[in-house]
Amino acid sequence: MSDLLESVSSALADRYAIEREVGRGGMAIVYQARDLRHGRQVAVKVLRPEIAVSLGPDRFLREIKIVAGLTHPHILPLYDSGDMAGLLYFVMPYLEGKSVRERMDQERQLPLDDAVQIARGAADALDYAHRHGVVHRDIKPENILLEEGHAFVSDFGIARAVSVAAGDRITDPGIAVGTPAYLSPEQAAGEAEIDGRSDIYSLGCVLYEMLAGEPPFTGPTPQAVIAKRFAAHVVPISAIRDAIPRALDAVVRKALSRTAVDRYDTAGEFADALEQARTAPAGVGGAVPAEHSIAVLPFGNLSADPENEYFSDGVTEEIINALSRVKGLHVAARTSSFAFKDRAAEVSEVGSTLNVATVLEGSVRTAGNRIRITTQLVNAEDGYHLWSERYDREMGDVFAIQDEIARAIVNTLKVKLLGERDAPLVKEATKNVEAYTHYLKGRYHWNKRTQAELLKGINHFDAAVDEDGTFALAYAGLADSHNILGFYDFAPPREAFPQAKAAALKALEMDEGLAEAHAALAYELLYYDWDFVKAEQSLLRAMELNPSYAIAPHYHGNYLVAMGDFNEADSAFRQARKLDPLSLIINAASGWAMYHARRHEEAVALLRGAIELNPDFFLAHLWLAWTLSQMQRFDEATAEAERARALSNDAPIAISALGQAYALSGARKRAAAVLEQMHGKAGERYVSPYYVAGVHAALKDRAAALEWLERAFEERSHSLVFLKVDPVMEPLRGEPEFAALVERVGLP
Repeated sequence: MSDLLESVSSALADRYAIEREVGRGGMAIVYQARDLRHGRQVAVKVLRPEIAVSLGPDRFLREIKIVAGLTHPHILPLYDSGDMAGLLYFVMPYLEGKSVRERMDQERQLPLDDAVQIARGAADALDYAHRHGVVHRDIKPENILLEEGHAFVSDFGIARAVSVAAGDRITDPGIAVGTPAYLSPEQAAGEAEIDGRSDIYSLGCVLYEMLAGEPPFTGPTPQAVIAKRFAAHVVPISAIRDAIPRALDAVVRKALSRTAVDRYDTAGEFADALEQARTAPAGVGGAVPAEHSIAVLPFGNLSADPENEYFSDGVTEEIINALSRVKGLHVAARTSSFAFKDRAAEVSEVGSTLNVATVLEGSVRTAGNRIRITTQLVNAEDGYHLWSERYDREMGDVFAIQDEIARAIVNTLKVKLLGERDAPLVKEATKNVEAYTHYLKGRYHWNKRTQAELLKGINHFDAAVDEDGTFALAYAGLADSHNILGFYDFAPPREAFPQAKAAALKALEMDEGLAEAHAALAYELLYYDWDFVKAEQSLLRAMELNPSYAIAPHYHGNYLVAMGDFNEADSAFRQARKLDPLSLIINAASGWAMYHARRHEEAVALLRGAIELNPDFFLAHLWLAWTLSQMQRFDEATAEAERARALSNDAPIAISALGQAYALSGARKRAAAVLEQMHGKAGERYVSPYYVAGVHAALKDRAAALEWLERAFEERSHSLVFLKVDPVMEPLRGEPEFAALVERVGLP
């Protein structure tokens, strides 16, 4: 290295007097120097020659200049940068203090307040940088410097600059960006596009190490460390160090979630959560998570016939429903719990992701008329078993078994039951085993939400009510199925929604206290009867009967969007997401609501979050296409519309989204071609006139748009309830016929 030191000293002699080498990292060698012009001590960082050779110096220096514009109290500023005979360098202040790495080398574990203060300062710096479009990419203890108790994040931009300058050669030898012990999973997987949540993960690793004395994942090789990031679970810090509040432990675990969407949305939120958790008493969870909280994971199907999965899923769902009615017990919603189906997730990951303190696992085995259900209740934080039991009964005892399981959980968690102590938690919905079996099969198919599966579900629900005409849940299942057939345009409105209403009313005739039936009736009242007052009354009744039923606030959010009350709609969707954080439709519909509110950036963030949960969810791509079209990002909009079209098997609504994007971009011939495709589809399946009207409105063909809206009114298209807030209908708002149509639909 003496030759390199001599080269650096010679090349910079007119500006900096190089004094000594003070350190070296994976990408750069650091020298202490004196700034001859300003008479101050500086740190000159020189990229390793093997890396500099691989990069384009012009592009690297261009990226470094972006970082020079970052001015923040917790960011070490950039003084200078340049290219000296092929060696790339940049200059920063020289601090007399230590790095976090040096302090941990001396103390191993840092005092709680010091660690949180350092992490908060770094998080504030990251939040500022992310808002200015800069992701650090290499947060580690060596890059957080300390001087008189103040934290500075250094090397902002070097990792970004190397990444951008390397381009497609980012995986070339010598151009690896990031440090294995602190890499986010997406960065370790080599994903080209990462955002600020990657830095949040890395900072979470640093904070974990400051508190625990070791990184969250260790191993003999960098490859072993990275592999653990995808396969192992993080040991709670409170299990290593008694003084750590559980609330702080939970905040760190959330920052270390494997999937970016499960972390904090911004580094600023992470900083706020750290401050709130810092003052929580040791060993007390506070609000993260609630003491009386549980996730019921999908019970395993151990029957010889794999098709009996409907039964194990159904038993799980019924236990979730029973526990959700217990006052004072927070129960993760069915959709979120079932997101862990067929995944080898640790209970600690389930607990941190769903914000619950306990997890119920189980299995179901059927043989003829016999049933065996095995269950165990586990503490999500430490994995200890709190309770377990095995039930060997006849199939007719399934409701009694579910009630016993629910009651055992309530007793174990010491939740105080309201009302009669001996009242069953699980009602015997039917005495007919065949009817119950058909009901479980119906729900199994309904949850898949394709046209073919919905029709299979309807057949089973019909069979259930044929077996037992007083089976309220089966009627509610029929109502839900016909509602979805109508909303997804799998059937014409006049065919689907009246059947949904009849089934919902029949369910309520059998059981007025069934929240599912009230929500299903509200859906029909909103989308077909256009009876907005009664629709909201039914939704409020559903939420009153079962505050844990996430579908009710979701539907209420839909209603509020139609009414144009976007702030209340946002609140409703936030409540729905809190109850069911991993629900695809709820997360996507939250973005759909923001699209109608013209809050486009929020819409994009929410919809991309839903796509991260499941890249094949066509509605998220569809609504993202709508949003991007309104933002005039037409290339992206058409790509998302094409994706939605492919995933939905050419659904007319997806074809319409493509036509709208073309029309709004000025590609009128392409939009006209899309209209022809939609007319052709009308011979194969139901095509809502509202979607045709949307393309004409985007083309500003007002007469044709109004004509197709009139047809939509005649067919009672459910989309008309959003007529007064739909952005694509903006060109029609000054037309008297449009105002009259809004009034005829009954919108206030």
